[in-house]
Amino acid sequence: MNNLRKIGRTLLALLRELGDENAYARHLKTHGREHSAAAWRHFQEERLGRKYKNAKCC
Repeated sequence: MNNLRKIGRTLLALLRELGDENAYARHLKTHGREHSAAAWRHFQEERLGRKYKNAKCC
């Protein structure tokens, strides 16, 4: 049973990382904010802005 819990925790941690929940939690902690719609928008704009800031040619 203990091994099953470890597997479940690992799987849940992986899903949180893939779903950006961990990154969002780190963002809130870094900026000293509480969870809100505005904080989520700020996080998404910052994250996607970095990702798509430099246009790629061809």
